[in-house]
Amino acid sequence: MHSAVLAIFLSFFAAQVVVETALLVLDLRRAAAARGVPPALAGAVDEATAERSRAYTLANGRLSLVGGLAGAGFTLALLFSGVLPWLDGALARGGLAGAHRFVAFLALLALASSALWLPFGLWRTFVVEARFGFNRTTPRTWALDRAKGLLVEAALGLPLLYAAYGFMRFSGPLWWVWLFAFLAAFQVLLLWLYPAVIAPIFNRFSPLPDGPLRDRLLALARDAGFRNRGLFVMDASRRSGHSNAYFTGIFRPRIVLFDTLVERMGVDEAASVLAHEIGHYRMRHVQRRLALGLGATLAALLALSRLVPWPPLHHAFGFPAPTLHGAIALLSLGGGAFTFWLAPLAARLSRRHEFEADRYAVRLARAPAALRTALLRLAGENLSNLHPHPWYAAWHYGHPLLVERLAAIDREAAGGAVRAAS
Repeated sequence: MHSAVLAIFLSFFAAQVVVETALLVLDLRRAAAARGVPPALAGAVDEATAERSRAYTLANGRLSLVGGLAGAGFTLALLFSGVLPWLDGALARGGLAGAHRFVAFLALLALASSALWLPFGLWRTFVVEARFGFNRTTPRTWALDRAKGLLVEAALGLPLLYAAYGFMRFSGPLWWVWLFAFLAAFQVLLLWLYPAVIAPIFNRFSPLPDGPLRDRLLALARDAGFRNRGLFVMDASRRSGHSNAYFTGIFRPRIVLFDTLVERMGVDEAASVLAHEIGHYRMRHVQRRLALGLGATLAALLALSRLVPWPPLHHAFGFPAPTLHGAIALLSLGGGAFTFWLAPLAARLSRRHEFEADRYAVRLARAPAALRTALLRLAGENLSNLHPHPWYAAWHYGHPLLVERLAAIDREAAGGAVRAAS
C-alpha cells in the first residue's frame, strides 16, 4: 500500500512542479521578447520605465525560478532522504517525548525551511532590489529584522504548538473541530494584536500630520461611514523605495500609508487609493477572505485527522509508526501538490474583488482621473510587469492587469456621468 501512496504523491508533485515552472518560463520568455510600451498604455508610460520594468521582471522571475526548483528539491530531500524519521528517532533517544518531542520536531523543521530561504532573501534584497534602486536596507537592519521575526515566531509559535498538541492528544476523536475553533480565535486575536504590538517591532508609525491630505482622507472615511483607529504613516523608506498603503485590523482597522506614497502622490491620488481600500472593507472582501481562509484551515484539519492514524502514509516516508508530528510534517511538505490547482480560482476571486473595490473608489472619491494616475504611478514606481503572459497572470495575479483596471475605471466613470446627467 505504501508504494501506491508514493506513486500518487510523486504524480501530483511532478504535476505541480511542471505546471508552475512552465508558467514561469512562459512569463519570462514573454518578458524577454517584449519591447517598448504596450499599445494600450502608449502615452501613459514612458519607454525608459517600460524597459526597467522588463528588466526587473526578468531579474525577479529568474530568482523565483531558481527558488522554486530549490524548494522542490528541498521538499523531496526531506521526504525521501530519511532525515525526518532520523530526526524523530534522535529526539526520542535524547529523552524527548509527548508534547516536547512534538514541538521540537516541528520547530526544527520550520527552522530548516527558514534557513533554506535566507540566501534567496539576501540576494533579492541586496542584489535585485539594490540593482533597481529599491533597497534601502542595511545589512544590520536586515539581520535585525530576521532576528526579530524569529523571536516573534517563537513567542507565538511555540505556545501554539503546545496548544495544538493538547487538543490533538486529549480532546477526543473530534479534536480537529476543537483545534479549529482555537485556531480561528487565535487568528482573530492576531488581527487585533498585529497593528498595536507586532508591527511596531519592525517599523515606526506616526499619525498623519495635519494638512490637506489628512483632511481629505478623514472626510472620505466619514462619507463612507468607515470607522477606523486613525491615519498613520509608516517609515517604509528605511527599507525600500516601493510605495503602498494598507489597512490592518478587522473591526476598526488602522489606515497605514507608506511614507513613500505620501511623498509622491497628490491629495486626490492618495484619496483614491484609500477609497479603494475602504471598498474592500465596505464590500466585506476582508471578511470573505478570512472566512475562506478559515474554511481551508478546517478542511486541512479534517484531512489531518484522517491521515494521523493511517500507517501506509507514515510507512511510505520511512516512519516506523504513525505520529502526530509526522503527519503534520508530511501534510505541510506534500499537501501543496494536491491543492496547487486552487491557485487560479483564488486569484480570479481576488481580481474580482479588486475590480469591485475600484468601482467603489470611483463612486466614493469621485476622482476617476486621480485613481488612474495613482495606479499608473504605482505601476511605474514599483516597476510592475507590463507584458505578463496571460496564462501566468490568470494563475498567479491577484490584481487585474493594469490595462484592464484602467479600462474598467473609464467605464465606471462614463456610467457615473450618464447616471448624473439623468
